[in-house]
Amino acid sequence: MTPSTNLRPTPDKADPSPFSSRGENGSRLSRLGSRMISGPMQMTLDGVVMTFAFMLAYLLRFDFAPSVHNLRSAFFQLPSVLLLQFLALHYCGVYRFIWRYISLLEIPFFLRASLFSAFPLLLMRIFLPAELAELRVPVSIIVLNAGLMFAMIIGLRVLRRFMYERGERRDVRPSPRTNQSPRNVLLIGAGRAGVTAAREIRSRPDMNMNVLGFLDDDPTKRGTVVQGIRVLGETDSIPDLTRKLGIAEVIITIANASHGQLRHIVEHCEKACVKMRIIPALQEIIDGRLRIESIRDVQIEDLLGRDQVFLDDSAIGRFVRDKVVLITGSGGSIGSEIARQVAARQPRRLLLVERAEFALYEIDREIRQLQPGLAVDSLLADVGDEARITSLFRQYRPALVFHAAAHKHVPLVECNAIEAVKNNVLATHRLGKIAGDAGVEAFVLISSDKAVNPTSVMGATKRAAELIVQDLNLKYSTRFLAVRFGNVLGSAGSVIPLFREQIRGGGPVTVTHPDMVRYFMTIPEAVSLVLQAGAMGKGGEVFVLDMGEPVRVLDLASEMIRLSGLTPGKDIQIAITGMRPGEKLYEELQTDNERVINTAHPKIFIGRIKPDSDGMVAEMLQRLTQIVEGEHEIELRRYLNSILPEARLHVAS
Repeated sequence: MTPSTNLRPTPDKADPSPFSSRGENGSRLSRLGSRMISGPMQMTLDGVVMTFAFMLAYLLRFDFAPSVHNLRSAFFQLPSVLLLQFLALHYCGVYRFIWRYISLLEIPFFLRASLFSAFPLLLMRIFLPAELAELRVPVSIIVLNAGLMFAMIIGLRVLRRFMYERGERRDVRPSPRTNQSPRNVLLIGAGRAGVTAAREIRSRPDMNMNVLGFLDDDPTKRGTVVQGIRVLGETDSIPDLTRKLGIAEVIITIANASHGQLRHIVEHCEKACVKMRIIPALQEIIDGRLRIESIRDVQIEDLLGRDQVFLDDSAIGRFVRDKVVLITGSGGSIGSEIARQVAARQPRRLLLVERAEFALYEIDREIRQLQPGLAVDSLLADVGDEARITSLFRQYRPALVFHAAAHKHVPLVECNAIEAVKNNVLATHRLGKIAGDAGVEAFVLISSDKAVNPTSVMGATKRAAELIVQDLNLKYSTRFLAVRFGNVLGSAGSVIPLFREQIRGGGPVTVTHPDMVRYFMTIPEAVSLVLQAGAMGKGGEVFVLDMGEPVRVLDLASEMIRLSGLTPGKDIQIAITGMRPGEKLYEELQTDNERVINTAHPKIFIGRIKPDSDGMVAEMLQRLTQIVEGEHEIELRRYLNSILPEARLHVAS
């Protein structure tokens, strides 16, 4: 067995506790404590307890009445025993552990050290010649000593941790709130995350919290005690317990709780009119980054997002790894997330194409911080600039293109139809043609559910872009495909950031129609499925992502107000403003003429679209170019309705 290398930092390099955020006095105490037991001092203390353990083993073996001969043998054997024990401790990596952070995870290393030190003593007992009989430690002493050494070495470190945590709590700089009565708190979830949160809260008296108990739906935990805190019941008892115990706050401490669980807990908290907060994701706990400051309010994304998406990472890795990847619109919500996820999968080079300078600067800075060894080129360019884009393809020769650049805000696009066609349709064709001529391996268009039976210019232009991609797939060896999905949570210009801003401003929250519904998914989920679709696509497909259940926008607004600790209709009004041009009451994911076919991935489908007649796309592009050059917006709407039979765009009389 080889010593572990994936261990904590050595004590002389240790920083203050990752679970603390203390003042100068606490930090000084931590540094002083670290120096007091670092280096030779650690070995001295270990030597003392191991000597005591060995002598105690002799005393226990001979009923505390050893003979002079036995004592002489013990003192003669002690140096070799200590030498073997120190070598075993070093070999097993014990001296890499920081004493004040000792936990159950480190116990196997100490157990190995005890066994490794006992084994050579057993060999010496068997094989040493008679003239060295004094060095032969009796087998009973070897066994007793191994157990005592293990217990005392662990006990010494546990005592150090106890003293450190006690001093840490005492030395936390008090806050002005400590003059007030502590807020009574319930923790939901008595698992690993709950234990970590409870320990953090108890180490921070300046936060003025008094944890009265855990709630957990696991029946085997009910009535048990965790970290000295009792599990009082299940989550259904939130209203009763908050009333009986005077609870001021409920903290959800279930790492990576399902959205169904969160909705259930939130409903009970809303009934009890109690403030609720939530811990961050499990990864922060694993990384040791959970702090009281990380515990945040429950957000609407926690309730609307879906459960974890399982991906074929090996297929995505083969799709992206060691390739030059170009992303248009890389400063936008979707484009930037594509950049993050592609960058994490070891492409040869990442080309970020964006015409908004500050947006490009932001994603460039982020990617370079996340992946410092990756070759990144940030390229200011408009996808409609044919000469510039052609030059970039000649210079960098990308193998994959993700086309996320588009005008997507429905009301704005409705008022700027000519520009939308330039960017979403004509520029997409130019970019696709350049990619095909350059021999790109795959071209992935980011489409929208608004392309289905479009009532808006934005939706119609996206539908036209899908037709272009399918047409290009017939003409080039490049795999051209499109991925269609709905609203993503928190994207620029979407409804959730708007509602948040309106709530912060005191309202009203504006909803265009009481019956309007929308599909929602998180940006990382949408992009991961885009990459999965890109990896599995053979060319010509329009992939449709499973968007889950639709959400009524009025219910969304009400829930966001309640999560802000306010009452809809009382503290914050909801105003019905009427549907805007181009909006639908509900979004569709397929047209009447489409068939949706399952793929190997449960959340990705293929929309089989009826093929268009030969030359239709070329005719459409020619006519749209003429209309755009003449800036005939009414004619543009009429033409889109005629060329896209499913389109229902409003045309002014």
